[in-house]
Amino acid sequence: MWIKDTVEGITKKYKTNDPFEIIAAKDIILVERDMDEEIYGFYKYIRRNKFIFLNSKLNEPIKKFTCAHELAHVELHPDTNTPFLRSNTLLSVDKIEQEANRFAVELLLSDESICQYEDTNLTIKEIGGIYGVPDEVIHLKKF
Repeated sequence: MWIKDTVEGITKKYKTNDPFEIIAAKDIILVERDMDEEIYGFYKYIRRNKFIFLNSKLNEPIKKFTCAHELAHVELHPDTNTPFLRSNTLLSVDKIEQEANRFAVELLLSDESICQYEDTNLTIKEIGGIYGVPDEVIHLKKF
């Protein structure tokens, strides 16, 4: 529950759930670079500066999820340089990667967003897809 509370605090403070807007407001340095297609992004903490690196070749939904995931490391693990988020990292059992995935899911898919679809036949996976949450991590949503 603490991750969801952290996300709610951030979205309330910055009045958005857009990870790009939050990163800009927090003066985190965002660097987009061509990387191997398997690498989505990573977070680095260098001399009190926080950097989020994103693969510029990603499609927009995955780029947004990766940005939210790396923002999670800034918020939850600020002094820890993290391994690359790779396509197979979405299924990682590593504790900090699971926490970052949960944070990203909660950030991108708020309870209010889900409630907007209560009168439809959409599944949680379909709703998650609308908000850019990969199928592999939708089970992390606490509702």
